[in-house]
Amino acid sequence: MRLVIARCSVDYVGRLTAHLPMAPRLVLMKADGSVSIHADDRAFKPLNWMNPPCKVREEEGVWTVTHGKTGEKLILTIEEILHDSSHELGVDPGLQKDGVEAHLQELLAQHIGTLGDGWSLIRREFPTAIGPVDILCRDHLGGTVAVEIKRRGDIDGVEQLTRYLELLNRDTLLAPVKGIFAAQEIRPQARVLAADRGIHCVTLDYDTLRGIERTDTLF
Repeated sequence: MRLVIARCSVDYVGRLTAHLPMAPRLVLMKADGSVSIHADDRAFKPLNWMNPPCKVREEEGVWTVTHGKTGEKLILTIEEILHDSSHELGVDPGLQKDGVEAHLQELLAQHIGTLGDGWSLIRREFPTAIGPVDILCRDHLGGTVAVEIKRRGDIDGVEQLTRYLELLNRDTLLAPVKGIFAAQEIRPQARVLAADRGIHCVTLDYDTLRGIERTDTLF
């Protein structure tokens, strides 16, 4: 990763045009070929960015980032470079779930019938090109179901499951694959988005999964 702090302006040229006036900005150039421009007051969200594949041409006072497929450009006019460093981060080990979330996944896999009579487990941590799905299982009709588990369910989790479903449904041996978004607590906005995507929401009871008797299923 290359990290640059520079006083610069940024112009986007593509399907539309956009301009960031001259100001100090953080420019990240990652090993995956992406380039993003950040301010100091927008949390993680960049002001502008270019997804890979990108090519960067550096000339005196002007850096041009060109997308390899679309031809879109980010043009950085550099007034002053305040910091410029490169760092080798290596292979990322991936996100480690917290204890409760990991335990929820383990318990639900052990007691997959909690989701409904006749359900069966295919595999925990089922691999996809963008990461593993928490649980892949079959419902009582033999249909494939992908389950994404969170401690607190938010919009990001629904988006994550949507991406998994898109990939899984390309596999003719699995398709059609339905989705379940499961969490101890699910925010209303996440429920609305899930319903719009055809994803079923399930609220998990941690104590129930640990063995406290309950006569009804989760849905």
